[in-house]
Formats: sequence, structure tokens, C-alpha cells
Amino acid sequence: MKAFGNIAKDGQVRAVASGALTDGKAVIVNSDGTVSVVASTGGATSAGTPVVFRDSDTSSVSSAYDTTNDKVVVAYRRFNAGYAVVGTVSGTSISFGSEANFESGNVDYTSTAYDANSGKVVITYRDINNSDYGTAVVGTVSGTSISFGTPVVFNSGYTIYTSVVYDSNAQKVVIAYRDGGNSNAGTAIVGTVSGTSISFGSEATFESGDTNYISAAFDSTNNKVVIAYQDAGDSSKGKAVVGTVSSTSISFGSIVEFESGNTQQIATAYDSNAGKVVIAYLDNGNSDYGTAIVGTVSGTSISFGTAVVFLEAEPSRIGMTYDSDAQKVVLVYNDAGNSNAGTAVAGTVSGTSISFSTPVVFDGSIAHLHGAIVYDPDQQKVVASYQDGANGSKGTSAVITTSGPNLTSENFIGFSDGAFATTQSAAINTANTIDRNQSSLTAGQTYFVQTDGTLGTTAADPSVTAGTAISATELIVKG
Repeated sequence: MKAFGNIAKDGQVRAVASGALTDGKAVIVNSDGTVSVVASTGGATSAGTPVVFRDSDTSSVSSAYDTTNDKVVVAYRRFNAGYAVVGTVSGTSISFGSEANFESGNVDYTSTAYDANSGKVVITYRDINNSDYGTAVVGTVSGTSISFGTPVVFNSGYTIYTSVVYDSNAQKVVIAYRDGGNSNAGTAIVGTVSGTSISFGSEATFESGDTNYISAAFDSTNNKVVIAYQDAGDSSKGKAVVGTVSSTSISFGSIVEFESGNTQQIATAYDSNAGKVVIAYLDNGNSDYGTAIVGTVSGTSISFGTAVVFLEAEPSRIGMTYDSDAQKVVLVYNDAGNSNAGTAVAGTVSGTSISFSTPVVFDGSIAHLHGAIVYDPDQQKVVASYQDGANGSKGTSAVITTSGPNLTSENFIGFSDGAFATTQSAAINTANTIDRNQSSLTAGQTYFVQTDGTLGTTAADPSVTAGTAISATELIVKG
């Protein structure tokens, strides 16, 4: 059967449906000439062959993406000392330059962020040889190498669970951590990069109780830092707080609970398409299942939808990033239900909820992730970096490809005139016809096709005009 058939009534066309078509839904034409509904159904579809960046004894891995040099920077502990390496993504693989030492003493709890204003990488860590103080160092990428300035102490106390994030509005980095010198309180501090050094404002407490599993993200729509954590002083509940940076200080709104049970292995990411923060965690109160929840920032507070399970097993060492091209959050974790395999799954935020794709294994051995996952927008790939526990604890990275919405700026064809099963000859209302199967439209209003197949009054990315409404149920399809 030909993909496209004869002209149907009133200027419609007929085409073979690829998948079921719903009456009145937006339709695209595929490369083989069949048609499908517009949908955001992508997931973590494939992974390249893992690549070793350090051949032994690698732990405490973290990473960031340098948008100026289009490079991935991986920080890690090797024979106790702190090192970093620069990676270049090409296709489904990654290659690395020579490693560089940023701390000769014993380090742990590394966290890494890229400061776009200064064009520098900031690595934070616990300096075990210096009384376990919280320390930061500035790195400069050149080609496939990185060099470092002098480390600077940001907390003169036992510092763990560090999480550093870049506030693009304030053009500062924010470091959140547990301060052992202050009753293990959850604490944050603002850092300003200048040249190859960094200076800090005053510490601010966001949680006075014992604070664990700290993870921070930056909400670029509301210009807020969101910090998620386990409150060990309150039955280990999952909580979050919104921070506002002003000059070299940070202040916080009220603390909000997102999980009433014991919450561990917390990771956060910001979905800029949905304008939402996503928090992933191990829910000890629900069989240690991998769980995620969507948060909405309003002012200095945050509210949450209903939690969604992404793995009915224990997902240790969760990491998460946002793929802006696929418009998905991507989680990586060790799947205890599958021999601790390194696994990736993509999540699609819709309103205050999230749904997940089919998981993909990127390393079948024990991949101790340490939350090191980053998105490379230049190559449109996700890079997970980790200690491969089944391969001599080698430092390893895998490149993950995420598929996104099937709508492009060119493939929208019209609306289905009826419900059709896959392979049926479907009638499509195309350009300059009237689709009469809509609802709740406003006459005279121009509508745009959204990436999930719905209609909206503002353009999505890509921008695709659906047409102009002439009644609540009728739309002149764009020519």
C-alpha cells in the first residue's frame, strides 16, 4: 500500500497510519511517508561503548560541561588525590586528554559546576588532609587539558555531601553542604570566581538539623536555587528549600517536605521546557524503590505533585541531568534488580507529574556512578561518568543518546479526521482545510502545535503554527 493515497473529501489527503491516530489530534508525516500523531515519547534509547579515562582506583566522580570550550570535565579521586580530565564527545563515543592534579592530598565528595560568566570550572571537595575542610578550586580548560589555581577553603569544618551549582542570574556559584562544625546543619555559601581563584560570602543555614544527601539545582525561570536533602533530624524525610542569591549572600524560604518516608540518594535537575524542578531519590519507605517527584517554584517556596516510581528495585547512586534538545530529564543509576548494572532512563514532565521511558543499560557491570552525569548540548548527548567496580575500579564514561519529541519545524501535516488504527488509510485535514474536531478554542486566536501534540496560544520549540480558530471547535489549518 502506498503511504499516501488519493485526495479525500474537502481537500483532505489520505495516508497510512503508523500507530493509532486519535480524532482531531495533530499529525506529522514520517520519512517513509506514513503519518503519526505528534507526541513526546522519546527515551534514553541507546548508549555507546564505555570508554576508560583512568585505568585504576577511581572514585568520588563528578562532572560538568564547559559550554565555552564544548568539553566535558570529569573530577575524581585517584589513589586518594584529586584529579580531573577533559573529555570530547564525538558521535556515541568520548575521548580524553591527560589528567591533571588539583589536590595532592586526600579528597572526597567532589562536586563540579561550570561558571559561564568566568568561563571556568569549579570543583568542590572535602580536603581530608586539611582537617576535612570544605575546599574549592578553579579550573581552566584549554584544548583537551585543564589547569588549576590555588585551592580555597569555604568551610573550616568537617564538610560532606557537597553540591555546587551555577546561578546564571547572579553569575555566582552556590555550594550546599553538611557542616560538621555546626551540628551537621545544612549550609550554603555563595562563591565568586575571579581569574583562577574564588572568594566566598558568609555561610547561610537552610536546615538546622542533621542534613544528608544534599543536591542542588538552579531554576532559570524563577532565578532560584533549589536544594533537596534528607532531614535526618526529622525521621530522615525528604525536604527542599528555595534559595535566592543577592550579591554574595543567599537567603531561604520555608522548608517543604516532598517525601514523608526515609529518603536517600537524592538527585535534582531543572527542566527548562516545563519550568519545573525534578527530584529523584531512593524511597526507603516504599521498598527502596527509585522515585521521582516534580516541584514547582513560586516566589520563595516550592510545591510538589505526586511521586512516581521509575524503578521497582533499589537504585543506588542516582544522577540526573536535563537534555534540553530532547526535553527530557535523564537519570542514571545502579539497578540492584539487575546485578547493579549502570542504567539510564528518560523522564518527561507534564504539568506536575512525570512519566518514564524504558530503561537502557549502558554498562552491565557494577558502575558506581557517584551522580556524575552531564548534558553536552553541542553534541546533543548525555555523558555518564563512573567508577566501574567490576573492571578494576577504572574511571569510565558512557555516551547516552536520548530521543525527543517527534515534531520538527517541517513535518507537521495537519489533523486526523477520525480515529484510525495503525496501517489504516487515514483521512487528514491538511493546509487550508477546516478541522472541526477541536474543543475549547477561542475564535480569532492563532494556535501552535505543542511538542506533546496539544494546542497552545504560545509557540513551543520548535515553533509550529497549527492554524486560526473560527469557533470553539473549528480551526483553519495553516497553509
